[in-house]
Amino acid sequence: MTDIGHALAYYAVFLVSVTIHEAAHAWAALLGGDPTAYRGGQVSLDPRPHIRREPAGMLWIPLISALLTGWPMGFASAPYDPAWARRHPRRAAWMALAGPAANLLLVALAFGALRLGAGAGVFFPPERAGFDQLAATDGSAAWAAAAFALSAVLSLNLVLAVLNLFPFPPLDGSGAIPLLLTDRATARYQEFIWSNRGLGLIGILIAWQLFSHVFDPVFLFTLNLLYPGAGYH
Repeated sequence: MTDIGHALAYYAVFLVSVTIHEAAHAWAALLGGDPTAYRGGQVSLDPRPHIRREPAGMLWIPLISALLTGWPMGFASAPYDPAWARRHPRRAAWMALAGPAANLLLVALAFGALRLGAGAGVFFPPERAGFDQLAATDGSAAWAAAAFALSAVLSLNLVLAVLNLFPFPPLDGSGAIPLLLTDRATARYQEFIWSNRGLGLIGILIAWQLFSHVFDPVFLFTLNLLYPGAGYH
């Protein structure tokens, strides 16, 4: 049975993490000359404008999935001007990478906090590590709650970063591909992607099939980097 408290905590982490992800997209677009998301209120760490844009993906679906399965699943988006992206494909590519970069920053912050706790003797390697248990503690309930929160932040943001870096539409990695292409190839690539909207569903299905094969070794590497010598496998 799903622990309601843990489910709601995971949803809270999801909401904050996705808000930061989308705000990073919007901020990068604004810096690159496209104020579309800024005018929509998305250059903000307030989740409300992001929820208003995608109420199903930011609120109902992740909340219900967290309560039913213990893990939130959802989606969000930041608007941008396609004409701007055509004129400045590399700026648009950096905009696409800004979201996963924000998630990796949250991973780094949670990782650093867990390492500090381990160095202080408050946290130690759990016998069996999981998404919500990257640190064990003999301390008070407050330290146990901190260990859970930091574990959830690290794990969920690592999922968001890895998933969004897959180079398949509609994921952010697809938007970053122009950084590797010539101008002519970029124009052809953009036209192909934008004229075949059904590719988004295909991309999600491919990413879903490949995700565990990519994420599992990344998660294991992160875990062993967190506790050198612990020998997780």
